[in-house]
Amino acid sequence: MQDSTNENKDKNTSAQPSEMEKLLDEQGAIKIPRVGDIIDGTIISVSKNEVHVDIEGLCSGVVRGRELYDESGEYTDLNVGDKVQATVFELENEKGVMELSFRQAGHKKAWDLLFSLKEEKTIVDAAITEANRGGLMVKVGRVVGFLPVSQLTVEHYPRVEGGDKDKILEKLLSYVDKSFKVRVIDLDEEEEKLIVSEKLAWEDKQKVAIDKYKVGGIVEGKVTGVVDFGAFVEFGDGLEGLVHISELAWQRIDDPREIIKVGDAIKAKIISIDNSRISLSMKQLKEDPWRKAISKYEVGQVVKGEVLKLNPFGVFVELDDDIHGLAHISELSYKLVRHPGEIVKIGDKREFKILSIEPDNHRLGLSIKALEKPAQGGSQPASGQDVSDGKDEQQADNTEAKPTKTEPKEEKEDKGDERVKENTDAPEKENPADDKEKKQT
Repeated sequence: MQDSTNENKDKNTSAQPSEMEKLLDEQGAIKIPRVGDIIDGTIISVSKNEVHVDIEGLCSGVVRGRELYDESGEYTDLNVGDKVQATVFELENEKGVMELSFRQAGHKKAWDLLFSLKEEKTIVDAAITEANRGGLMVKVGRVVGFLPVSQLTVEHYPRVEGGDKDKILEKLLSYVDKSFKVRVIDLDEEEEKLIVSEKLAWEDKQKVAIDKYKVGGIVEGKVTGVVDFGAFVEFGDGLEGLVHISELAWQRIDDPREIIKVGDAIKAKIISIDNSRISLSMKQLKEDPWRKAISKYEVGQVVKGEVLKLNPFGVFVELDDDIHGLAHISELSYKLVRHPGEIVKIGDKREFKILSIEPDNHRLGLSIKALEKPAQGGSQPASGQDVSDGKDEQQADNTEAKPTKTEPKEEKEDKGDERVKENTDAPEKENPADDKEKKQT
């Protein structure tokens, strides 16, 4: 019974602070550190493998081995007299010295900073250390993170024809040892997961500087990238806009690289601003050549042109540097044409007749058939098609009136009249029933 009472007494004593501890607290006495506490100290010696720290005159501690590594990067270059913070790793080692850790204290500092960066949407530098097919391995400070391919800016996104994985990886590897501006978008300290985005950092940067510009403004910049659908232009305070392929020039363009390249200095007009996306136009700074097309060309005129491209529905023809026309497949010949390649080939230079001109729609209809004589007897094309049969987007190019069929119809009516006259002049045939009645009579 007495033993039980003593045991309960010991438990209560250990659970509650002693009178001595209360007195020390009241007098502001120095607290003895415990394992896991973060303490302040001053460097008293530095060597290659260990650092000795004075802990406010209470005792000294040592940081050594892997515990010297600091994720926050704060203690990478220490000198005697520097003030530091460290985590108590062990109260007393084999030499009776307190073991301390920069690694644990640095880890907490580094991740606290990352959470703060995420919360405040701060843009930071990320050093690229490695690459794989999914993206880039980076370091923000000393914390390792990941930058997915989907979070790269348009400029750095690895666009490869056919999606060749080896070429994609080759492009990503070219970024190793470079630094990108990024934003922290996801992190988990327990799993040590850090995800960053270059795209969001770029959009934030655009939003800050974009207020200076309005739709209709003229900018001067440099081409930073050329892709299949257009060219990227950097201007102003690091802003970037896209000149779509349709806004590079008034004439038809199949590949932007034919007329523009990286490094070119250009002028462009701002045609739209959508959040952080800026659309530019180069052609709108030039006079629309189609406005003069009416004075230069007219319906019925015979012109020379060069075949630029063959499509199932017809042929694109260059009349001059700015004006291109379409000869619909039905206007290539009076005979049946299954593909334009049967009549012309790319690079051919020949004469065409202008069927229609639509300057506002940038359309001009051409014909080879109109320069040929129809088959003997005035027969129509075996295909039975005319300009309006085309169902493609260019069908309005050819607006010449369809050949009429009134004359053949009149011929048929004339022949019909002749047959009526012949039947009228011929002797009437007797009814077989009348013959039978005569015989019976």
